[in-house]
Amino acid sequence: MKPRILVVDDDERIAASVRRALAYEGYAVTEAHDGHAALAAVRNHVPDLVVLDVMLPGIDGIEVCRRMRAAGDDVAVLMLTAKTTVPDRVEGLDSGADDYLVKPFAHEELLARVRSLLRRKAPSGREVLSFADVRMDVDAMEVERAGRTIDLTALEFRLLEYLLRNQRIVLSRARILEAVWGLDADTTSNVVDVYVRYLRQKLGDPTIIQTVRSVGYIVKTA
Repeated sequence: MKPRILVVDDDERIAASVRRALAYEGYAVTEAHDGHAALAAVRNHVPDLVVLDVMLPGIDGIEVCRRMRAAGDDVAVLMLTAKTTVPDRVEGLDSGADDYLVKPFAHEELLARVRSLLRRKAPSGREVLSFADVRMDVDAMEVERAGRTIDLTALEFRLLEYLLRNQRIVLSRARILEAVWGLDADTTSNVVDVYVRYLRQKLGDPTIIQTVRSVGYIVKTA
């Protein structure tokens, strides 16, 4: 199941922009636009993470976070604010927030902080690898893309796991053969190309496995 994220911001344009960025990465995203709606959303279906604006009508983000913690909700909280002073940041963290991001911010930084918080809050011993909207639960040997379950063979799973562990790194065919198939693999074999083709077909478009001509493959967006 893909992580659930609640975005809370009274500026619906900002909320929609953050929602789109998170949804593109494969998260299940819902929105709330005031403090009361945020608390109701958390009570009805506890998310994995809340992206919470400080300046909200009715109940502000600081109070929302305090009430969540008082109720025993251990959900990860990334607080957003236009306030930049140290006391403001301290107040947000003291209310129970896990991290703090000052507006305006780049989506890349937002996504990096979301990934970091989700890793920190993941159950102990559970390892999840992800890239774009592809998510792999290593322990359960499950793969999803944009919420759709991808049925892989054990060998396809090992190949994808190796590629995801080395995302954005150019991997030669020989290196992949050694890591996935073993030291005795025949480096003249086209088995890597065959299995990459299988993965591309199962994962669908747009492909995350790019060909590096005369070398091998790399996991990255086009």
